[in-house]
Amino acid sequence: MDPDVVEIASPSTASGSRTWKNTKAATTPEVIDVEEYEFRNGGFLKNNNNNVVDKKNKGKAIQYDDHHNSFSHHLANGAVPMDLEDYAMFQAMLNSQDIPTDVEVVMTPDVVMVPSPPPSRPYKFDNADASSSSRPLVAPEVVSSAQAKFLRDFKRFHTVDDFSDHHYASQSNASKQHAKDWAKRVQSDWKILENDLPETIFVRACESRMDLLRAVIIGAEGTPYHDGLFFFDIKFSDTYPFAPPEVHYHAGGLSINPNLYECGHVCLSLLGTWDGDARESWIPNESTILQLLVSIQALILNQKPYFNEPGYETTEGTQEGEAQSETYSEEVFISSLKTMVYSMRKPLEHFEEFVRSHYFVRAHDIVKSCNAYKDGAPVGWMVQETSKSGSKRFRVDLGCYMKTVVDEFVKLGVKEL
Repeated sequence: MDPDVVEIASPSTASGSRTWKNTKAATTPEVIDVEEYEFRNGGFLKNNNNNVVDKKNKGKAIQYDDHHNSFSHHLANGAVPMDLEDYAMFQAMLNSQDIPTDVEVVMTPDVVMVPSPPPSRPYKFDNADASSSSRPLVAPEVVSSAQAKFLRDFKRFHTVDDFSDHHYASQSNASKQHAKDWAKRVQSDWKILENDLPETIFVRACESRMDLLRAVIIGAEGTPYHDGLFFFDIKFSDTYPFAPPEVHYHAGGLSINPNLYECGHVCLSLLGTWDGDARESWIPNESTILQLLVSIQALILNQKPYFNEPGYETTEGTQEGEAQSETYSEEVFISSLKTMVYSMRKPLEHFEEFVRSHYFVRAHDIVKSCNAYKDGAPVGWMVQETSKSGSKRFRVDLGCYMKTVVDEFVKLGVKEL
């Protein structure tokens, strides 16, 4: 049930490739009061430079313009950035008049400066008092949660010592010595991943078991997978790269795509698990793990997964086909929410804190989207204008399951949901 395959051109053969670019412009920093900031605490930082590729780009290479979003942590006029707890302590100190004589205090009552989020869905804060002439002007300061900082520092590619819970950990002998050419090729894939992974894919490789990899893909905006985390375990075969790797999806018994089975089977011509022409199959010394991961992200976790089912693609663009696609996407989004809960309750090894931090930071966005869907917005409305609305059954099912999702967010420490 393979929609197609995405080919990733190496840096030296980038000509003729399509480029993914983030076209959303960042806005200027805004001033909000402490009460508003506390309401948004943990939810305003978001780094999600997602890409959606039309599955009609058959056999085309995709190249990235790799923009690294970063925040400016400079100080201005001696102002010191602080979180809300420090700010409250500071206010108490001011009230008690217990101020050290060797500290210069910059008075900025009731104001916390926050940066605009990186290119993503923009936020707007209403602040009626911001225009008051009595409010002092202060330099922008970055106030972030520990979870947001963790995500900024989390490397997209890194090596780990072992993988005790890897799907393929029990297969083959851990002490087996592979040929030098095999090890050289695997290390070459590691290097490509280290240099070229997009911002929405993270990989951990195992030093003691070079045949094992684990990857997580963040669902892209505009798809029923948005904001979700989808984990894949990968094993290099003994004859790699002359045979494709094996891939297992951590489904948790949930069906979210015609190409991803409840048992974890991944259906893709690049893996040899679905028929395809020569250019869509694994090509030794040309195909890479990066190509595989981007193919899964762009062509499986796509905007309209319904049409991944063989034979259904012929109905794309028809009234009946599009209606069936919208219904399927609604079902997929509910399953994606269940996958979120599954991941938070049983985070996989080496991604435990990543999972908690990701959902802590994105909790408000996810709930905001759910509320919009309950109000009638169709799945994926964030990146497209449409007059369509979600089905009544979807809105009812979503309302029933939202409490479970919110309860998990609350366990993470997310407030004001």
